[in-house]
Amino acid sequence: MAAAITEAEAAAFPARAAADFAGELVVDLGAIAANWRDLGARHPSGPVAGVVKADGYGLGAAPVARVLADAGCRHFFVAQFSEGLALREALGHGPMIAVLGGFPPGADAGAALTPVLNTPEDVAAARAAGLRGAILHVDTGMERLGVNAAELAGLGGLAGLGLRYVMTHLACADEPAHPLNAAQAVRFAAARAALPGVPASFANSSGLFLGPDFASDLARPGCALYGINPAPGRPNPMRQVLRLTIPILQLRDVPAGATVGYGATWTAPRQSRIATIAAGYADGYLRCLSSRGIGILAGRPVPLVGRVSMDLITLDVTDVPEARLGDRVELIGPAQTPDAVAALAGTIGYEILTSLGARYRRRHLEPGRPSGAAA
Repeated sequence: MAAAITEAEAAAFPARAAADFAGELVVDLGAIAANWRDLGARHPSGPVAGVVKADGYGLGAAPVARVLADAGCRHFFVAQFSEGLALREALGHGPMIAVLGGFPPGADAGAALTPVLNTPEDVAAARAAGLRGAILHVDTGMERLGVNAAELAGLGGLAGLGLRYVMTHLACADEPAHPLNAAQAVRFAAARAALPGVPASFANSSGLFLGPDFASDLARPGCALYGINPAPGRPNPMRQVLRLTIPILQLRDVPAGATVGYGATWTAPRQSRIATIAAGYADGYLRCLSSRGIGILAGRPVPLVGRVSMDLITLDVTDVPEARLGDRVELIGPAQTPDAVAALAGTIGYEILTSLGARYRRRHLEPGRPSGAAA
């Protein structure tokens, strides 16, 4: 049965704003800027860009890019053409905005985007259009995008393109001992030798921690900006940047032996108090976290019990007797980082961030404001 509430709670509940019961995602922009500066200090050979694809890894490309630009970032990378157009509108003219997936010459009109050339056909189209200032992607082992060594040797006439950078992408940078890292460094050195005078872009987030062999004229960190650990197995050197909290919609006392949720997959081992909150797989809280996820309530962990459904999850708050309607449960935050949630889900922090749903109320804290102030 539903837990009893006090007269004061009953009087206050209907009068509270509907927004009080929405999930809230607080993004600390100052922490993102600090992460960018810290990564820059690790790359003295050249500046570091800001990778803001997938809507800034789910945290808002426009506000993230603006705070990075204010901090001094002058190079940005997105994955798709539409992302580049939106980012140019947000940033105005000035910073380089490169589109990793490329686009046909002239498609950007006055947006002044920088295409990444990934195939010999891209290079031929750029040459035919008289395009200058593109980035050439050379594949050194990812076997995904980019021209391979044989294709690079057959291109010819690249001087006329006025390339801004030649780049490659590391496949195993988060595994420092993986032999492919050293192999890619050798292959990229050969590609750079074939393009004398063209600046190079090499390290991603984890690549910045691999040492001087992976230094270049421009690094391209992404996940580390957003607090994901770029050095798995070691303490995370990055600041945490977000906190996701969801208010309790209902409290229910259930007897020992009662089941909770779809499929009756969890059975109460004792008289239990169950809190229901409005987050589910439609909001990016992955279904595989069923009976595995953890919330933080009043500073204490509370286990997710039963299945994650589309809009709701249930948590066992029996050991937090002071829990009340409207109290906020932290699903991601200082006590439970995206990497920690990912470990429970059997995935990576990138997926946790980029899955965050549109129904959360997002608030972006400007630099100088404490990360916990708004949450």
